[in-house]
Amino acid sequence: MRWRILSLLFLARIGLGFQFQTVASVGGDLVVAFGLDYVDIGFLIGLFMAPGLFLAIPAGYWGRYVSDRVMVVFGLSALAAGGAASSLATDSWAIGMGRVFAGIGFLFTSLYFTKMVADWFEGREIATAMSILVMSWPFGIAMGQVGHAWLSQTYGWQVPFQAASVYCLIAALGVFLFYRPPHDLPYADGGKRGAMTTQEWRLILCAAAAWGVFNAAYVTYLAFGPKVLEDHGQSAIAAAGIISIGSWIMIFSGAACGQIVDRFGGRNIVLAVCMGGAIAALPLLSLPGAGFGASMLFGLIGMAPAGVIMAMAGQAMRPQVRAFGMGIFFTVYYAIMLVTPPVAGAILDATGNARGPLWLAMILFATVVPLGIAFQFFKYAPLTGQEKTV
Repeated sequence: MRWRILSLLFLARIGLGFQFQTVASVGGDLVVAFGLDYVDIGFLIGLFMAPGLFLAIPAGYWGRYVSDRVMVVFGLSALAAGGAASSLATDSWAIGMGRVFAGIGFLFTSLYFTKMVADWFEGREIATAMSILVMSWPFGIAMGQVGHAWLSQTYGWQVPFQAASVYCLIAALGVFLFYRPPHDLPYADGGKRGAMTTQEWRLILCAAAAWGVFNAAYVTYLAFGPKVLEDHGQSAIAAAGIISIGSWIMIFSGAACGQIVDRFGGRNIVLAVCMGGAIAALPLLSLPGAGFGASMLFGLIGMAPAGVIMAMAGQAMRPQVRAFGMGIFFTVYYAIMLVTPPVAGAILDATGNARGPLWLAMILFATVVPLGIAFQFFKYAPLTGQEKTV
């Protein structure tokens, strides 16, 4: 049953990446239609993430009173409504408002999809399950990269937003009709048992920081890796294609990595090896003719533990407090994701060299390992008397 539920959630979660990719795919058309520049396009892309910084904790708290299924259906419906609003826009600010509303839906769905998988797979192949779930995001983006550009060219820039909205509505209907919670899930009541312990706070902060720096490094690679290749004479299209190889490969390497950790353990050893691969891949981009190999290494090894890191969030808390804890998790994640791109851009402005931001990415990847070690230390540290009674 749990694998059928995971398949349902994977298919539904594709809609997040599919809707996110709309502005990036039709950015050139929006520049022409509304007289924007690419700073404006970047701002519109970023608006998708903005609500998470402010609403993640309230969204997690509301989970004590509203079912996960209702939360996800609301989130997918908000994604659909936001995309529809953007498609009807006659001015750029209206597109932005649609993106903000879609971003609210993105927050709710991201939080509760993760919680649902943690509830179903706690103690049973959770790293594999999280790896599969996480890969729905690049899968949706890849669908958008292929489909949105064609739809925009054939039917106009509005249609990609509408197509993504229809997908999200179908996904919402599917979750509403077919999702069921596990039968043995404890009720999230109040009182002492509804409050996070000191250990759970430490664990979720470690997991959130690891997930945040890992994704911030990945986004820095996607944003500035192509510029490094362009400095070696690659065209913009060819450079983007080479960098995208890593994202395609990680769809498969991520599931394999999760299976390895579930079967054999050794999460921190896997993290150390994979982060070493990610760090090694970034300088390789600077070597003439090594871009393809660097991207292969990055996707096959460096990005493989995405689900393993996400699984730490599910292992950090009891089911009774998992919704609220996920709110903490995503607040930290959004804060790191908000700060990192401007810092990377400032490094590029200061150095005038596209390799500068990649050094920041290397530092961020390296930080994942000590955070994983800290998570394991807090997980198995002796509990205090207060925590034993909670």
